[in-house]
Amino acid sequence: MEKLVACVQKRPDAVCRLICFPWAGGGTSQLARWGKLFNNSIEVFCIRLPGRENRHEEPFAKDMTSVVNEVTSVLLKELKEKPFAFFGHSIGAYTTLAVALHLKEKYGLEPVHLFFSSAHAPNSAGHLTLKNGTPPDDDDDFLTCIRIFGGNYESPQDEEIRKNMVVTCRADTIVFQSFSFEKTEKNIPFSCDLTYFYGSDDKVYDAQGWRELTCGDASFYQLPGDHFYLLKPSNESFLIKHITRCIENASL
Repeated sequence: MEKLVACVQKRPDAVCRLICFPWAGGGTSQLARWGKLFNNSIEVFCIRLPGRENRHEEPFAKDMTSVVNEVTSVLLKELKEKPFAFFGHSIGAYTTLAVALHLKEKYGLEPVHLFFSSAHAPNSAGHLTLKNGTPPDDDDDFLTCIRIFGGNYESPQDEEIRKNMVVTCRADTIVFQSFSFEKTEKNIPFSCDLTYFYGSDDKVYDAQGWRELTCGDASFYQLPGDHFYLLKPSNESFLIKHITRCIENASL
């Protein structure tokens, strides 16, 4: 499990686990550190996909199905033993959703709360535009495309870091585009509450469709900042407090 999951603060007596899924090209460093910020009732797992960090020698995932299968097979025991919640930012929101749908459909397991951030609803026009687009072959054009469609990415000055970022983002884009979701009016997959967060200075996301994924309550919060609003200390503090409150208010 240590290969797939970064857990910087183990809390075996926690009543709930928060499983976090990073953005395109992202590793575990930012979201894994949340484990030290929550109280003792919540243990944080951050998912580490192949091709990065201590998995850098592994080939990237070829599609969303392979990601879902790995996460499910490795974490199924932990997900069965105590309540869990999911958080996904940007492209990580779709990985979150894909895993949650698989757990519900195959095992009858559902998070106590779903937290999504800075991403088009999966049944929206904005999502379909991204899913059906063709990423540019040129690296500079690709980074420009990422900034337009995925937020305010800073392009690294170091050429090697920049090259690795492009390679990883391309691989994550392939996984994202392999994910398909079709919702009908009678198909409401979840019953848990759902929260959507976004930055005030980020691009405008087609977000309201997230509420159609659950018959539970859906809340939307705008926080000051760009696509990576969640890295600002004040916003991070808000997220920690709000997520804690949502989880503690769930019927655990």
